[in-house]
Amino acid sequence: MWPAVRSAVFLTASFLLISSPVLASEYDHKYQTDDRINLWVNKVGPYNNPQETYNYYSLPFCRKPGNPGHKWGGLGEVLGGNELIDSQFDIKFKKNVEKSKICELELDESKVKQFKEAIDNNYWFEFFMDDLPFWGFVGELHTDKNSDSKHMLFTHKNITIQYNKDQIIHVNLTQENPQPLEAGKTLDMTYSVMWTETNITFAHRFDVYLDYHFFEHQIHWFSIFNSFMMVIFLTGLVSMILMRTLRNDYAKYAREDDDLESLERDVSDESGWKLVHGDVFRPPRNLVLLSAVVGTGAQLALLILLVILFAIVATLYIGRGAIVTTFIVCYALTSFVSGYVSGGMYSRHGGKNWIKSMILTASLFPFLCFGIGFVLNTIAIFYGSLAAIPFGTLVVVFVIWAFISFPLALLGTVVGRNWSGAPNNPCRVKTIPRPIPEKKWYLTPSVVSIMGGLLPFGSIFIEMYFVFTSFWNYKVYYVYGFMLLVFLILIIVTVCVTIVGTYFLLNAENYYWQWTSFFSAASTAIYVYLYSIYYYHVKTKMSGFFQTSFYFGYTAMFCLGLGTLCGAVGYLGSNLFVRRIYRNIKEDDCWLANMRTGSGAIVMEADAQLVQVQLELNQLQQQLQTLVNNLAKQRNESAEAERLLDVAAHNLWPLIEDTFDLFYGTPFIPRTYLIFC
Repeated sequence: MWPAVRSAVFLTASFLLISSPVLASEYDHKYQTDDRINLWVNKVGPYNNPQETYNYYSLPFCRKPGNPGHKWGGLGEVLGGNELIDSQFDIKFKKNVEKSKICELELDESKVKQFKEAIDNNYWFEFFMDDLPFWGFVGELHTDKNSDSKHMLFTHKNITIQYNKDQIIHVNLTQENPQPLEAGKTLDMTYSVMWTETNITFAHRFDVYLDYHFFEHQIHWFSIFNSFMMVIFLTGLVSMILMRTLRNDYAKYAREDDDLESLERDVSDESGWKLVHGDVFRPPRNLVLLSAVVGTGAQLALLILLVILFAIVATLYIGRGAIVTTFIVCYALTSFVSGYVSGGMYSRHGGKNWIKSMILTASLFPFLCFGIGFVLNTIAIFYGSLAAIPFGTLVVVFVIWAFISFPLALLGTVVGRNWSGAPNNPCRVKTIPRPIPEKKWYLTPSVVSIMGGLLPFGSIFIEMYFVFTSFWNYKVYYVYGFMLLVFLILIIVTVCVTIVGTYFLLNAENYYWQWTSFFSAASTAIYVYLYSIYYYHVKTKMSGFFQTSFYFGYTAMFCLGLGTLCGAVGYLGSNLFVRRIYRNIKEDDCWLANMRTGSGAIVMEADAQLVQVQLELNQLQQQLQTLVNNLAKQRNESAEAERLLDVAAHNLWPLIEDTFDLFYGTPFIPRTYLIFC
């Protein structure tokens, strides 16, 4: 065994020593004259469908004989649908290359058909050199004198490379010599390389890919200013309305009501959130699910904040798949937060099914995304697209979740249960739930939930356009400072709007505020998804089942995360607000409120007994009312029967008298006697 291990170590060390110049050139971006420069071919696909990409050699391009190397990137690069293959072009640092043949492309009917379909669909391809991307089109359509369109294939690639000292700064590709596609014809595929020096530094070499005019347009700045003014307005409005109302309520509770007249006067004035103080902290329905989504949303909020900060500090938009890799790693490491928030919330409300809570918190969001991704991956495999995630990559993602994310979520649940799981409700919860009165339609939980997402969506509406354009229309999103501001504005607006909705709901004497506050904030994602439908039909030229599936599938995952994040933020903000307003009501004031909402008796028993007595009295009152109604009904029936008998006696007496005279010849029977009989 040991000789085999020593041999493996020796071979590995030898390989690293032999390949060290290449690795140094590839990864430190510094070259010496005559160092070989690798040109990597990546993918090809229709221009209007960004996610519908295929291997470069899925089109019948010719290439030099031999086994080309592959450049395996990070996890994010693979998930992004990249597959870099060595083009085997002979390119050396600072050495110009005149027109040189790559290979000969022999066209047949099948190849001509493939190239024509690619040109009809406006296929583009992507190359990489020194981690710098550049693009080109497969061919073009020419119109001849007879107005017939001819499919022309570009056969020459002219590569211009700019350098500064020992580093590559910029790569540009121009294509020349288009040739008509005809079966049986042989085309020479050629390339040339020209090196030019530039004064641009290495730190600014990526600036050419950034569209400053698009992202830093006045509209973008105006949208930020508009959203900021919305925050100021909402914050001021919420503070003014709520604090003014609550100040009056607190002043009323602070009074010493010693006389019965004052107490009776206040009984009629009691309404709103004060009446439900004994039910407002009642555990919500489906507690385990609510705690899981709130914990997941808190994790996603921290995750987005960390990714944005990393993108600002480390310029992650430069690297292929760097954003995706950072997202996955940060998600795994922040799983502790989801468990902590979920476990503490579940414990404070008296939850008992801890195994279910742990598993649901750790796996709900990943498995929902996995379900959507599985459908999309199946479609990509069927089409043979690079968007299909390899099985090995799926295993890596599962291992990260199973051995990092899942244990951290379980640990967070245990810590949250023990550290922040003690009940701390300001007011006691009544034994029997208070009946919820009927209110107007606009105070129902469904309407509050639907309307709650309008203003948060309005605060991110313009930024959604820039994000969608970056992802679906080949723009490099780099203004993460804008995104940070918009994210903070979204959080503040969501909290303010949800607090207002919760306050209106409590004033309507509806104490089921937990799920309503969550859905009120989460409904922002519904409006984002509706906007994505508009964007698809108006702002893009996407077509086909593949691209449509990926567009709406990716958007569904994005909206799922956004809705969970906003819902958690809205719930946590409302929870703090509810605890704050009821914390300012002392226990004596809670008892006074019980007197005000009771039958008016001075001497009262405990809440549970009082409610029970009230229920029994209501039942007795209903039974008594039913008995009275039955007696009245019987009395009415008796009176009606007596009236009918009297009418019959008056109508039938002459007939009876005549009958007696006819048959018996006797005098008539006295009427009173007949009636008596």
